[in-house]
Amino acid sequence: MSTRHVVIETHLGPITIVAKGEAIAGLYFRHHVRRPPQETFGPQISDSTDALLSEAARQLCDYLAGRRRQFDLPLEAEGDSFQRAVWNIVKSIQCGGTVTYGRIAEQVGGRGLAQKVGQAVGANPLCIFVPCHRVVGSNGALTGYAGGLKRKRALLEIEEPLAGDVGRLF
Repeated sequence: MSTRHVVIETHLGPITIVAKGEAIAGLYFRHHVRRPPQETFGPQISDSTDALLSEAARQLCDYLAGRRRQFDLPLEAEGDSFQRAVWNIVKSIQCGGTVTYGRIAEQVGGRGLAQKVGQAVGANPLCIFVPCHRVVGSNGALTGYAGGLKRKRALLEIEEPLAGDVGRLF
């Protein structure tokens, strides 16, 4: 099956999930920075008619409701080799944790690459599924998020440890 998408309503606003073939290729908010043109998403379908998009929507809704901590979906993001290396590191950040841009830069070649890492994180077409909201500034500050800082904060709050656990994420 070709490119297609579904739009689901959430407490963070409408979210578009894009599938290409047998993999999820995009997740976008309505006012997403770097949102591709709508026509690249293929036709809008009902998630009930597409097993992959139905499962992606179900897992996303479970995550947003605090019932899921990780995703089990086939993901295929388009990007260059550096972006893919960064996104693979971002995928490994555990739910409830955060990592700085500088720490990721060290893993891909050196702290001097922090700005380039920031650009790669910002270009992530699979936000939430590839949890770029877990990447923070060097002092732990919430910086940049394609869906906006309010959404980044909301996503981190969903993941915040229960009271009595080891403190706050931010």
